[in-house]
Amino acid sequence: MCAYIYDLNALAGHVRSVVAALPARCRMFYAMKANSAEPLLQTLAPIVAGFEVASAGELAKARAAAPDAPVIMGGPAKTERAIAAALAAGVRRLHVESVLELHRVAAVATRLDRTAEVLLRVNLTGPFPEATLAMAGRPTQFGIQEPTLPAALQLARETSRVRVVGFHLHSVSNNLSARAHLAMLAHYRDKVLAWEERFGLRCEVLNLGGGIGIDYTDPTRRFDWAGFSTGLGRLVRDTFPRHWQEIDFECGRYLVADCGQYLTEVLDIKRNHGVTYLLVRGGTHHFRLPVSWQHSHPFTVLPVERWGLEAPRPEAHGDPVTVVGELCTPKDVLAGNVPVQRVRAGDVLAFQQAGAYGWEISHHDFLSQPHPEQVFFPVSQG
Repeated sequence: MCAYIYDLNALAGHVRSVVAALPARCRMFYAMKANSAEPLLQTLAPIVAGFEVASAGELAKARAAAPDAPVIMGGPAKTERAIAAALAAGVRRLHVESVLELHRVAAVATRLDRTAEVLLRVNLTGPFPEATLAMAGRPTQFGIQEPTLPAALQLARETSRVRVVGFHLHSVSNNLSARAHLAMLAHYRDKVLAWEERFGLRCEVLNLGGGIGIDYTDPTRRFDWAGFSTGLGRLVRDTFPRHWQEIDFECGRYLVADCGQYLTEVLDIKRNHGVTYLLVRGGTHHFRLPVSWQHSHPFTVLPVERWGLEAPRPEAHGDPVTVVGELCTPKDVLAGNVPVQRVRAGDVLAFQQAGAYGWEISHHDFLSQPHPEQVFFPVSQG
């Protein structure tokens, strides 16, 4: 057995609580890159403000799942075809990441006789909070560096086909500290206020990105969303100008990680050079997140009493185990050196917090192994 199991009831309950805690003017979009499965999108569509997409393919999925949902588009390297698809499909805003991309948006908008609303994504100078991934404050491919911002704004003023309505600021990914995140947003506020004064503009929309994290090594450690929302309310109410009409967030991982599990059968147990290995049906071609982030992903053992082979049933007792998959590479590792009380061949491992960046980022067809099942428990109607 090998499957992803999603609890859509749990997903809906969690996201409703997240959205309900947001203060006035703040809106939550779902970043589809975390998981674009249609049942998840259909569950989220009535709850979130809309979807954030990063490709024409994600846009098509969003429209198929929820035709009327508002959509915004990001991504560091947009083609003219993707920009045209976005404008034709009524995407609300494009997040522009370079001066050349702004030229592309203007050219496509002119060709289609449209006016494109854009946010300029700026790669700010740090420092920023500690997080799993840095998106700004150091060399990355994301956004317009601050010294280039005047040229981007000048270009926007020179074309009637592009209207800059604000800024997109997303600097970290998987931050676990609510206090640090609030401090970062205050830094964003100060930057935008300075740009308004320097360039004589008024920001209408401020997109503060996502970046709120999940601790995969300690599932009991949680981002303090209630405390963050309270602090955000004070920050927005007391220090954000009223003409900043819309404050957007675009979370992915934080919304959907907990709703999914990856279940996989233990095919064999053996020792090599002092290490006990659990070989499972599946691996990083199904669930690449652990090897991508170089962490040992949490799992529980689900005992299965049935054993159909007329052969000894291997098992491990109390020893640390390393969980590996069926691929022909030593990098196919899901968890390493994890103590378990008891596990046997034929038991099932349930990897928790697998709802985000699991199946979506995996190399599905390496070795042409079968894909896992995708099972969605529907939202109750009562």
